[in-house]
Amino acid sequence: MLALGAVPAAAQTSDLVSHSAFRVCADPANDPMSMQDGSGYENRLAELIAAKLELPVRYTWYPMATGFIRNTLKAGKCDVVMGYAQGHELVLNSNHYMTSAYVLVVPADGPLADVTELSDPRLQGRSIGIVAGSPPATHMAKNGLIGKARPYRLVVDRRHESPAVDMLDDLEAGEIAAAVLWGPIAGPLVKRDHPGLKATPLLKEAAFPKLFYRITMGVRRGEKVWQRKLNSLIRRNQDEIDALLAEAGVPLITNMGDGVMEVGQ
Repeated sequence: MLALGAVPAAAQTSDLVSHSAFRVCADPANDPMSMQDGSGYENRLAELIAAKLELPVRYTWYPMATGFIRNTLKAGKCDVVMGYAQGHELVLNSNHYMTSAYVLVVPADGPLADVTELSDPRLQGRSIGIVAGSPPATHMAKNGLIGKARPYRLVVDRRHESPAVDMLDDLEAGEIAAAVLWGPIAGPLVKRDHPGLKATPLLKEAAFPKLFYRITMGVRRGEKVWQRKLNSLIRRNQDEIDALLAEAGVPLITNMGDGVMEVGQ
């Protein structure tokens, strides 16, 4: 029985959330998503949400690697991670604000420009860049593409090394024939730095693992009041969020991963 005057658990946990700032945990060098100079699209998303809350943004910077959540969100140093895959057990997820997919990046005027799936025979025998251990590597192995693949490291300190940037530079230099990357990283980098390349979402890879993911904001487990507040903000401002992401070059797809979403149509 709840004693008179006792405070419900939800209210107790929500008291951990700052009322004076929108406190964000972020990687300081995760280009193009979060950057300490504020140039990432997750920085702009944070500014948008903070404006709706009428609060300033305050960052806790920490490299996105082992211990990130433990040393930031769980330690109470901040209240939200702007981009987190739906269903991850370390955080309580908000409703998703975007769905995106891995992409195949190739020269826009080359022989692979209209390839849309990894089973395409035109990819056979070619050197394809892939982040080692990422979900598309399994599909590449099933399609016989791993033998000549060029692997790039998965876990790095992006203040000193950027596999995605290196892969796209190698592609533009002709050292590899194609690159397979997470769309919310590849799309903005291609739009900003590599106009001669083309990124195509891999929507036809039916086998496991899936190559599309719903992206949420992550909050501390148990923070249901804060989660519901963010859910409401996402729902009421989805059009602005879509426009921000599309402008950045993020490939947005339908919730079921079966088509490209046309923003503003």
